[in-house]
Amino acid sequence: MEIRALSKYVRMSPKKVHDVARVIAGRNAEEALQLLRFIPKKSARFVAKTLASAIANAVVKGVRSDRLRVREAVAEQGIVFKRFIAASKGSAHPIRKRTSHIRIVLTDHLE
Repeated sequence: MEIRALSKYVRMSPKKVHDVARVIAGRNAEEALQLLRFIPKKSARFVAKTLASAIANAVVKGVRSDRLRVREAVAEQGIVFKRFIAASKGSAHPIRKRTSHIRIVLTDHLE
């Protein structure tokens, strides 16, 4: 059985989130959650929150949490907020504030 959790419009660039999401792919879900607590990056909090949601979804569906494995952890690009900052001689430089969609898929099959 596949259990999914999705966090949308997370205010961090997908590149930063992807580095942390890659670490937990293929691990036991509870082990991955403990591992995320010790990663000193802001994106680890967002991934941990999504992973905790996926584990809670599995428990509601009747799957034991100790049998869960992270099958997929992906950070996709969300919308980009476009802002401008004043520059010299009356011009403006663009600022791109990126967002992410974090998708975590758990499975209860021990492969």
